[in-house]
Amino acid sequence: MEPREHKITLGGLRFHYLEWGRAGAPALILLHGFTSHGRTWDHVAAPLAERFRVLALDQRGHGDSDWAADGDYRIASMAQDLAAFADALCPGAFSLLGLSMGGRVAMAYAGSHPGRVERLVLVDIGPEIAPEGAARVRTMVSNVPEEFASEEEAYRLLRAAAPRYAEPLLRHRVKHGFSRLPDGRLAWKYDKALRAQAREDRRDVPDLWPDLARIDCPALIVRGVESDVLSPQIAKRMLETLTDGRLVEIPDAGHTVPGDQPEAFLQALRSFLTP
Repeated sequence: MEPREHKITLGGLRFHYLEWGRAGAPALILLHGFTSHGRTWDHVAAPLAERFRVLALDQRGHGDSDWAADGDYRIASMAQDLAAFADALCPGAFSLLGLSMGGRVAMAYAGSHPGRVERLVLVDIGPEIAPEGAARVRTMVSNVPEEFASEEEAYRLLRAAAPRYAEPLLRHRVKHGFSRLPDGRLAWKYDKALRAQAREDRRDVPDLWPDLARIDCPALIVRGVESDVLSPQIAKRMLETLTDGRLVEIPDAGHTVPGDQPEAFLQALRSFLTP
């Protein structure tokens, strides 16, 4: 099922988003991770569209959305984008799912907008990031080439970084994650400022424990057993902090749980979102 593509202007930036399902169905917003894009959710959104109106947002500086001219990629600013997006498209309560950076945005939003989120899914991320995972992501993003000669070259780099990722899903991610330059080469579809901030260790990493404590809806934490970003200790503290939290750990999955174990991930979502 191909998504419907839309554009919307929020706070002076033009955002690209994808939509699946009926306009009147319960809403579910999906937020991708750092340097990624909304099309990574295609394999999740299509089956869930039987029950939900699914909306996948390209967050600022990512995918086909505008880059922030001032380099403002703070979690608080992205949460404001989400608030404007939800107010424009989801007048009632909605479900919210975020992976990695998207999960941090979701935490910040849900903690400051009581009653707006019906169910929250946080995928392999917590209010703090395990140091090992933070260092790995920073090194990986800092060292990637600016351009690639072909999709196959880009695929090989992403494959090395995500060895468990299902091949068709990783190729789909590559297909939608690059722009074609005039000389035929490929460039990343995210702002170079994001890479510079990671390289210089200037990424915004706020303490989100107070936000997590304010979340008033049922929340599901999905953790990859092999993850170096969400440690068992952080996940345990999250369960103790949340008013109504539960944890699912997916075997043979790292940080990129939806791509590493897509069937197990979808099963966990169905069980939580459609009780």
